[in-house]
Amino acid sequence: MRKQIAAGNWKMNTTWSDAEDLCMTVANAQRPLDVLTILGVPSVFLQALNEKAVEKSQFYLAAQNCHQSVSGAYTGEISADMLRSIQIQYVILGHSERREYFGEGNEIVYKKLLHAHETGLKPIFCCGEPLAERMAGSHKEYVLNQLQQSLLLLNVAQMLDTIVAYEPIWAIGTGETASSEQAQEMHQTIRQAINDIHGSHVSEQISILYGGSVKGSNAKEIFSQNDVDGGLVGGASLNAEEFLRIIHSF
Repeated sequence: MRKQIAAGNWKMNTTWSDAEDLCMTVANAQRPLDVLTILGVPSVFLQALNEKAVEKSQFYLAAQNCHQSVSGAYTGEISADMLRSIQIQYVILGHSERREYFGEGNEIVYKKLLHAHETGLKPIFCCGEPLAERMAGSHKEYVLNQLQQSLLLLNVAQMLDTIVAYEPIWAIGTGETASSEQAQEMHQTIRQAINDIHGSHVSEQISILYGGSVKGSNAKEIFSQNDVDGGLVGGASLNAEEFLRIIHSF
């Protein structure tokens, strides 16, 4: 059975006091044990929050990015080894904001996926189309191209240790949300693409999350779709009460 997952992505938000309060509120709340909870927090808070909350509370932290190289003269970057050295288990890779603002194409994302797996990190791989592709009706082809040039190049073991997040770019931070039917259509397309390469015994084990303006008010309907296994939540994960509503919406 696929894991049900509620993952938050705080992006470049919170100061230490905010981060501590938010993390501890989630940690101390009653949460369903069959829902995997992950918080993608700013890198400067990872170690302190991991030591303070995670080890006692059965949820995990994710880094929001890592570099594709082991080490080197890459000022300001974070390596997978650094993350593993402070017991971080997950990393978000290929997020649309990294692709758009920092020029991370499919080749770089693939290298990051490989290096994360080599280091023992579990990637949350992001894919998704901009509004122009959706309006032109070429959204499936756009996302399949992202998959074919990165995710689908992984081997079976690596695939089984990867979480996929579909994020329609036009619905991130805009207040727009794909309908539950639109989310299901794309999730089914992604799962079929995995099935075509690796078979159903792989595709049916991989959790695919929806990442486009998930809120407490719409999570239940979105998560009820056959191929939607949870959410990669942006703004709503910065409000503990709202994020807990999402966690409980399964």
